[in-house]
Amino acid sequence: MKNYTSINDIDNIDTWISEAKEIKENPLKHKALGQDKTLGLLFFNSSLRTRLSTQKAALNLGMNPIVMNVSGDAWGIEFGDGTVMNGNTAEHIKEAAAVVSQYCDIIAVRAFPTLTDKAKDESEQVLKAFVEYASVPVVNMESATGHPLQGLTDALTISEHAKTSKPKVVLSWAPHVKALPHAVGNSFTQAMQKMDVDFVITNPEGYDLSPEITKDTPIIHNQEEALKDADFVYVKNWSSYDDYGKVLNTDPSWMITKEKLGDAKFMHCLPVRRNVIVEDAVLDSDSSLVIQQANNRTYAAQLVLKKILENG
Repeated sequence: MKNYTSINDIDNIDTWISEAKEIKENPLKHKALGQDKTLGLLFFNSSLRTRLSTQKAALNLGMNPIVMNVSGDAWGIEFGDGTVMNGNTAEHIKEAAAVVSQYCDIIAVRAFPTLTDKAKDESEQVLKAFVEYASVPVVNMESATGHPLQGLTDALTISEHAKTSKPKVVLSWAPHVKALPHAVGNSFTQAMQKMDVDFVITNPEGYDLSPEITKDTPIIHNQEEALKDADFVYVKNWSSYDDYGKVLNTDPSWMITKEKLGDAKFMHCLPVRRNVIVEDAVLDSDSSLVIQQANNRTYAAQLVLKKILENG
């Protein structure tokens, strides 16, 4: 594997989960693998878990991480071909990616969508430009349409806490005060489609994710019906896909409560807005796996980096 840009780069998710568990048991076992190697982490958007866990993963492998807030600390980067650069951008991605490739052995990139231009977002302009013009492997730390490090993390977490051979997993939309991307929901859906789980999505009318992502996954617009007999409830807000980037519904009745959750385990990628997405009684209970998920971010990232380093 040269690049890790999508959940679809995982050839066998059961094998990957097993390898991640082995790494978790002994995180420093492969510390010599990344000796004298440099990981460049480029953030076009804010981050807490992704930034720290990917840095920790690199350190566990003996790598030297370099972190840069591109949008605040670097020259404005132009991504278009044939553009007359007489505006706010001072550097083209062709030079930027080539230069960073000379400093780093792996480049990891985080760049959010516009949520205003569906075609541009789905083209994954920023991520694909780095893949095209960098001469070293590229890792997706969340892009316009996907968050494959989070998706791998979530698969690992479910595997660790499953009490049955084929648990029921529900991805539930929840209200939020602003429009959010589809990336986490997309990658979680793709990860669950690779696992042996009973997977359903529940969201209000007008909030279905892209059919290119959901495929034949059942989508139920009645949350109560969808949550029945769930073993895991993964909760996330996303803006409308059809009416792209718009907030059509802020119905507070979609918030997850202890009563709705029942005996299921609660999952969320964090950060989470208390008493908007989920009530305190859930987050502060033993039913919540959000801290365990955050911990697993390190081992998911470490597995990805390890595979790339082993590839050469």
